[in-house]
Amino acid sequence: MSLFDAPDENAIYLSRTDNDDPLSSYAMYSFELEDLSWPSVEHYFQAMKFEDVQFREKIRQTKTAKKARSLGRSRFHKVRSDWKKIREVIMTRAVYIKCRTHDVVSQKLIETGESKLVENNLYDYFWGCGRDRRGENTYGKVLMNVRDKLKEEETNTP
Repeated sequence: MSLFDAPDENAIYLSRTDNDDPLSSYAMYSFELEDLSWPSVEHYFQAMKFEDVQFREKIRQTKTAKKARSLGRSRFHKVRSDWKKIREVIMTRAVYIKCRTHDVVSQKLIETGESKLVENNLYDYFWGCGRDRRGENTYGKVLMNVRDKLKEEETNTP
C-alpha cells in the first residue's frame, strides 16, 4: 500500500486529538478512576506514565488534554519502567470508564456498528495507522474492543 492508496471505504477514520469528537482521548468528558476525577482520557493516560504522584497530579489538573500530553512527554521525569507493557491496558481502562460514565460517548461508539475504527494519525505507527496505513492502529483497536464489551454488556442486561 502506498501513500496514495485510497483509505478503506468501510472504515471510520478519527483523530485521537480531536477535542470535539466524543471518541477522542482529548474530548473533555470527565470520569472517576483511581479515586480521582480525570478531565479526559488523555489526562489519565499521560499521568499514568509516571510513578511520581505530584507530577501525576500536575498532569491531572492541567486545563487541556493538549497540555496534559505535553507534560506527559516531558524528558525531565522518568517514565515508569513497565509503561510499554501496560499502556494499552491503561488506555482501554480509561476509554471504557469514560463510556460507562457518559451515555452519549458509549452510544456514539456503539453506533459505529461493526465498522473498523482507524486512528488516522500519519506520524504515529503505534496508536495510529501511520502515513502508509501500515501502523498498528492500537487506539482504533482499543475503541473496537471497548465497543464489543459494551455491546456484550447490553446483550446480557435483563
